[in-house]
Amino acid sequence: MEQFTGKVWVLGDDIDTDIIIPTEYLALPTVEDMKQYGFSPLRPELASQISEGDIIVAGKNFGCGSSREQAPEIIKALKVKCVIAKSYARIFFRNSINNGLLLIENSDIQDVVKEGDEITVRLGESIEHQGKSYKIGSLPQNLMDIINAGGLVKAMQKRNGLL
Repeated sequence: MEQFTGKVWVLGDDIDTDIIIPTEYLALPTVEDMKQYGFSPLRPELASQISEGDIIVAGKNFGCGSSREQAPEIIKALKVKCVIAKSYARIFFRNSINNGLLLIENSDIQDVVKEGDEITVRLGESIEHQGKSYKIGSLPQNLMDIINAGGLVKAMQKRNGLL
């Protein structure tokens, strides 16, 4: 069982793809160029404050809006370990898996964590926060294989012996 601990950044409900990466920055040449503008309409300083391994905890309908693939790519480029939300927009969920970004659904943790708290995630089992445990489900193995490979393209390359 894989487990990891990270510092929490708390976001609310209905964080849409225009908040994750505003349209005007999509013209920049690379995701690396874009990532500094992640979440800028909501909190301009947030992208510069996120550290590798941090965890975003959000409310319902995370990733709603347009189907832009850059949204999960930005979160991954910021080196966020995973996003935990009450629910996700379906196209964002699949785009995230295809780009190797781990998403976890949990309806309770957002109501109890505070920004800066640390939580421990035991994949497929639970989230631990201040001595309490919150159950989480597991993703099917084929989706975990994609995430662990770093995305769908890398997973298919590995599967076909090209990596």
